[in-house]
Amino acid sequence: MPRRAPFEIGGFSVPAGNRETLGLPVSVLSDHTPVSMSVHVVHGKQEGPTVFVSAGIHGDEVIGVEIVRRLLRAPNLATMRGTLIVVPVVNAFGLINHSRYLPDRRDLNRMFPGSPSGSLASRLANIFLTEVVAKSDLGIDLHSAAIHRTNLPQVRISPDNQYTAQLADIFGAPVVLQSPLRDGSLRGAAKELGKDVLLFEAGEGLRFDETSIRAGVMGILRVLRHLGMVNSKGIAKPKATPQYCSSSKWLRAPVGGLLRTFRADGDVVATGDVMGAVSDPFGEVEEEIIAPFNGIIIGRAVLPIVNEGDAVFHLARVKSMSKAEGVMEELNDHLSDDPLFDEDEII
Repeated sequence: MPRRAPFEIGGFSVPAGNRETLGLPVSVLSDHTPVSMSVHVVHGKQEGPTVFVSAGIHGDEVIGVEIVRRLLRAPNLATMRGTLIVVPVVNAFGLINHSRYLPDRRDLNRMFPGSPSGSLASRLANIFLTEVVAKSDLGIDLHSAAIHRTNLPQVRISPDNQYTAQLADIFGAPVVLQSPLRDGSLRGAAKELGKDVLLFEAGEGLRFDETSIRAGVMGILRVLRHLGMVNSKGIAKPKATPQYCSSSKWLRAPVGGLLRTFRADGDVVATGDVMGAVSDPFGEVEEEIIAPFNGIIIGRAVLPIVNEGDAVFHLARVKSMSKAEGVMEELNDHLSDDPLFDEDEII
């Protein structure tokens, strides 16, 4: 059987059966320090799909970086079919500065498809799109909430896309949310190239969350197994079908003051339930935050100091309260029982 051709990326060539970490040049800082986008390529000996996994498009979303680190240590990758492209930190500038944004204050996830002659953000978006996304059949992009907020593990997919809906089901996050494409987003630019992207959201900016990390690693491995890229050893099937939500809404602080939350992320609430309250420091004025529909809390503020209009609860609409409650009861069980993980892996 003829040997599989090397994988070409950014002027580098990775032979079949090898894995290498490469640095794709991005820019040079004002003090002449070069900045590159580090890419790890696992190029299997046998043919198969090409999948990219990316994290750190927003520099303060560090959970994805840890998910990638654990993914690359998974023994299943030793028998890779096809090619896995892993970019743990797309926005190195933001990571270094603990910032969501690039030095030019632009949000990278609003700059796609970018341009090779545009702003710093535009050039970085263009490099990532042309060197990684365009060479892949599928992408999994990892995100978390911004600082002072947290997200329940969830997969966001485009409406009316049966293929990504199937993959989201296989991924096994507790919630799958239909989320329209935004102008300038990675998902939007990938669609223009005919590429599908699963977006995984979990945890809080600048913080680690073990449940979210485990959900991300196991979800990625489930998708790779489904595509025939890795063996199934240690990859447990989800014990519960994800809760599908067709829409969501951010509930905002009715007044400024101190927020007390009575419900946590993952809680299922019914129409009329009191989710929290905002009061002034003297306790003289207090406004309750009421659930406007049956839903599951997929995100919330963790900072108790709020201004009027601040987003405090992200509520996803559910059709069946009993089904939603059952999904959440299964979440902790199947994450804690995953045989792929042991105490040494958590350290």
